[in-house]
Amino acid sequence: MIYRPPFESRSLLLEVTKGCSHNGCTFCTMYRGEPFRVMPMSEIEDALKEAQLYRPGTRRVFLENGDPFCLDTGKLIDIAQLIRRYLPETDTITMYASILNIQGKSNEELRALRAQGINELNIGVESGLDEALDHLGKGYTAQEAAEELGRLEAAGIDYSANVILGAGGREKRRENARTTADLMNRTSPYLIFIGTLHPGPGCQLFDEIRSGAFHENTIGEYIEEEELFLSELTVYGSYIFGWHPSNIVPMSGLLGRDRPRMLSEIQKKRKELEQYLHKVPERGIEGAVRL
Repeated sequence: MIYRPPFESRSLLLEVTKGCSHNGCTFCTMYRGEPFRVMPMSEIEDALKEAQLYRPGTRRVFLENGDPFCLDTGKLIDIAQLIRRYLPETDTITMYASILNIQGKSNEELRALRAQGINELNIGVESGLDEALDHLGKGYTAQEAAEELGRLEAAGIDYSANVILGAGGREKRRENARTTADLMNRTSPYLIFIGTLHPGPGCQLFDEIRSGAFHENTIGEYIEEEELFLSELTVYGSYIFGWHPSNIVPMSGLLGRDRPRMLSEIQKKRKELEQYLHKVPERGIEGAVRL
């Protein structure tokens, strides 16, 4: 299965790994049953030869799958150079990455990767609440996330940060909003990608919600958490991308310029959904809310 962020819809998708090197998040089933492996360079080259024919002017390449940034620096440089051999107009090579991936690379390696056009990584930060990060199985703390994102910035690598509303459960929703906003404020993501918690069948968190061990937000509480998160953000240059299907209030805009309008949209949606605010969302494909 191939996954990509919505905003990479026009990028050339190039599969260089299968599965996810971590594959231990308690809320995710994207790569369950898919053993992690690295694609042979010969297969990557064959895909690029094909792309040279049907996408000759490609400027942006998104490497697949779960976290290609886990590959060692030499391998990533080889892939970047192979891309430019067949698609010489490429100026940005991006991919999913994790905090754990960044931890495995030195500052010198990060700078070397940036020099090869690797940039604008999509990183599943998820939360700034240590309790939530531990429960989600992320394998790092909020402070470690801040440090690693800072190392990316020092190397000149831009990144988008994925965050999950509801990651702390109903009882910790305000703490999750505030600590996640604080983590974003201490770093400099060019884009913040917002989704709500929507674990599917086959993962630990789905079972915990079903059993009552984890209390998911109600629709009203998701709206409350989103409003608080947005209110606490001070990274004015970041773009909010809130068009994930799981969101109660779809929205987007530039912080600073568009925050009043986005807060107004939240308040409007709260009034529209007044009769549903006490209900836990029913979910469809990709966590889409059913009313």
